Formats: sequence, C-alpha cells, structure tokens
Amino acid sequence: MRSHRSRPTGFIAPCLPSAAERPPAEPGWIHEIKHRGHRVMARRSSAGVRLFTRNGLDWSERYPAITIAVGLLRCRSCLIDGQAVACDEDGLPRRRENVVLFAFDLLELDGWDLRREPIETRKSLLAKLLEHAKSALRLSEDVAEAGDVAFRYACELGLDGIVSKRLGSSYRSGRSRDWLMTKARRPGWALSGDVLAENTAILQMCDELGFRAEDGIEHDAGCSPH
Repeated sequence: MRSHRSRPTGFIAPCLPSAAERPPAEPGWIHEIKHRGHRVMARRSSAGVRLFTRNGLDWSERYPAITIAVGLLRCRSCLIDGQAVACDEDGLPRRRENVVLFAFDLLELDGWDLRREPIETRKSLLAKLLEHAKSALRLSEDVAEAGDVAFRYACELGLDGIVSKRLGSSYRSGRSRDWLMTKARRPGWALSGDVLAENTAILQMCDELGFRAEDGIEHDAGCSPH
C-alpha cells in the first residue's frame, strides 16, 4: 500500500470531477451514479465528528443522523467523502425530510492517509468500513457496466448522470481529469428487468425511487450523452 501513517489534519478540499460530453468508452474506469444533493466530507477523530461542505462550512448540526452514524463506525478515525441526499420516510430521494450520506471515497482510516492509494483500494476499504453502518450512511455502489450503459441507467432512473473514475488514480483536491461527470439530459432508454437485477448500484436506486426492477423501465423520450 502507498498510504502512510500521517493523518490529514484540518479541512481537506474535495476532488472535483471535470465535465464530459460522454462517458469514457475505454476500459480502466469505474462508474457511479451521480446523486443530487450536497457534497459532504465526514471527519471522525478523537475530538468527535464534523461534517464539512465542499467550501469548508461545518454542517454537523444540520445532518445529525449522519453525524451519529459516522460516530458509530468501527474505527478510531476516518475521513469519508460523499453526497448528502435528502430522502422521505420511505428512503426516496424526493423530499427534504431525512438526509442520507452516499459515501464514495475514503481519504483516511485509523491514522492512515489513503489519498495516494488507487481508487479501487480506497473503495474496497470504504465498503468494509460501512458493512455495519447505520441507515444514514450508505455506500455509493459502482455500476458494473460500461460507461455508456451506466449512463443510460442513470437517465432511465431520472438521475443527474454518472461520475466515471479512472482506475489506479489517487485522490487529489481540486478539479481532476481522473473524475469525469456526464450529466443526463432526459430519460429514454428501455431497460429490461434482467439487466437491472444484475447491478447492485441500480437495484439500490430502483428501491429508493420506487421502481420494481423486475418490471424493467421504459420511456418514450430520448436520452443522449451529448
């Protein structure tokens, strides 16, 4: 591992995706659903838990359920990057009642700075850390498909798009070409229930949006990555 025993201190500015006209077509990328919400850096240390916005504002009191959930994780310290998404009482991201943190990166764990580690290592450690997390903390799953297919899924579910991340890349604050964001235009692809059922990330979003994955999804409008 390329991590080192030097816990990052203070506010860490997040890595920001660069805009892309279309998802990467070549192999060597992972793809995640782009959640609509507020960027949050959740830091846990011996001093407690603090939630920072992308600009460094402390929103710990604004999202108490997330703050509590991070405090209950089985670790001594951590720094999690994610998106705070407002959900209703059924877990649907449509109303501003409850807020869930969809975690997609892990910058520090138990004193180890992980920013030099490749994205796949950081996400693996994050998945393990969140195995027994409370419902206010959820892993943002990779979509196990090529970029164009992942983008079609996002369109069909009425989501904002996808973020593609280059395998092997480290975590760097500021705008990065290793993270590419492709925004959805409008829904318009027919997805079969069999295809949906094979993807954990898509099933997760189907549940939250109230779709039955086994029924598939179909719309008349077109969706284009242009």
